[in-house]
Amino acid sequence: MKPSEIARVQAYLRRLLATDRITLLAPARPGLSVEVSVQDEVIGTVHRDDEEGEVSYSVMLTVLEEDLPPDSAPAAPSRGRR
Repeated sequence: MKPSEIARVQAYLRRLLATDRITLLAPARPGLSVEVSVQDEVIGTVHRDDEEGEVSYSVMLTVLEEDLPPDSAPAAPSRGRR
């Protein structure tokens, strides 16, 4: 992605999620993914897709099990149809 695209996607994500803590980091080498970080912690990537002249950007967030709060609530009962 070009630096101008990275800046535009970053501005959009900041506005959409109502926070300036999100930063998009350009890759060190061409061809690598743009990283999404929140206060120095990388939480995902942004990929550019250009299909038949229509450009879109996909954001993939990664959540590590070790970063989740402890599971202290019992599992909810199933509400399947009978």
